Amino acid sequence: MKARFTDEQIIAMIKEQEAGEKTADVCRRHALPGRVLQAKAREGDQFGDVL
Repeated sequence: MKARFTDEQIIAMIKEQEAGEKTADVCRRHALPGRVLQAKAREGDQFGDVL
């Protein structure tokens, strides 16, 4: 199954959220359920120094 977003796209979304933008706004713009972005942010250590 092909992933909907690349790792780079997910990292960019997490950075937007960490910069102070509301999770709901980031998710709405990218048509992504909020739970997914929050889960990816918690797993952020898997991306190492990229974040």
